[in-house]
Amino acid sequence: MRISRLDIMKYTVVAMIVAYIVVLVINLGGSSKPFEVVAASVQAGIHTENLGRADDQRFRRNYGYNVADFDGVLLYESQFRLSAEEVLLIKVKSTSQVNEVRQVIEERLQSRRQDFDGYAPEQVQLIDQAQLVVRGNYIFLAVGQNADEYRKLFLNSL
Repeated sequence: MRISRLDIMKYTVVAMIVAYIVVLVINLGGSSKPFEVVAASVQAGIHTENLGRADDQRFRRNYGYNVADFDGVLLYESQFRLSAEEVLLIKVKSTSQVNEVRQVIEERLQSRRQDFDGYAPEQVQLIDQAQLVVRGNYIFLAVGQNADEYRKLFLNSL
C-alpha cells in the first residue's frame, strides 16, 4: 500500500486540528466547583506568615474592579511594603471577561516590576517568575518564592 503526499497532508492537518482542540480543552477547561471550594483549597496552602488577606477596597485599588464584578475574588498580599508577594484568585462571571482581566493583571505586574526596578532586584525576579494561569472562568496569579507551589495548589483544587 502506497501513501501519497495528499494523504500525508490530510493526516497532518487532522493531527494539527486534534492538537489544537487538546490545547483549547486544557487552557479553557475550568471547573464546575464553586468559588468557595476552590478558594478554600488555595487558602489552606498559603503561608500566612508574610501574606495577609486583603479587603475588597484594596482589590479595587490594585486592579480597578469591584468585587461584585465577579463570582468570587480572593486576594492575599505581602504585609511588608518592600515585598511583591501576592496571591490572587478570581472567578469571572463569563468567559468574555477573561482576556480583559488577564490584561489588567499583566499591566499590574509590569507596574509592580517598575516599582521595584533599580532597588529591589530580588522582587523584580519574583515578579518576572509570576505564575498567571487561566482555567475556564478562573484566573489565578501568584508572585513570590512559593508561586509555583501555589499554582499547583490552584490547579489541584479545580
